[in-house]
Amino acid sequence: MDGSGAIVLQSERHLKWRGLDWLEHLLMLLCGVCLVGFTASVFLDVFTRQIGHPWLWLQEVTMTFFTYGIFIGTGVATRRNDHLFLSAATEAMSGRVRTVFEVFNRLVVLAVGLCMVVFGWQNFISGFASFRMPSMTPIASLYAAIPIAGALVALFSAEQILNGLRNGFPGPAVPGDDRGF
Repeated sequence: MDGSGAIVLQSERHLKWRGLDWLEHLLMLLCGVCLVGFTASVFLDVFTRQIGHPWLWLQEVTMTFFTYGIFIGTGVATRRNDHLFLSAATEAMSGRVRTVFEVFNRLVVLAVGLCMVVFGWQNFISGFASFRMPSMTPIASLYAAIPIAGALVALFSAEQILNGLRNGFPGPAVPGDDRGF
């Protein structure tokens, strides 16, 4: 971070629109909420079972936090380039060859995002015929996360393709700008 509260690495700024930084920040917060909610609901589920008074609906809450955390995290990982991405091969390349491979890699991710939108929407619509127990909530409430994540993946992939073509894919070397891994 650059001290201003930004969560975008400066070495990747050239691939990102500042106008979407708020969305990344919101998604990171939602991932945190999902992680805390998942952890707390698992703890309470185990605890209430141990004391002999299980709250059966907690399993639905746990599943919801887990599902939304995973799919929201997919969108965040796409924006942050933290997902499975063939970067080692492209980092060894330069010029037009690198641009072709960088665009190809991101087009594959974009295609996956669009598939998630299309097929996730179909699952969401069909999910109104099945219900979660014991609440009888349509399973579509879980399936909604799939097309949402797909739209985020597609948006962030398109953002990187357009900005990479305009600004180049290799970022400037910024000393000390790493994720701490």
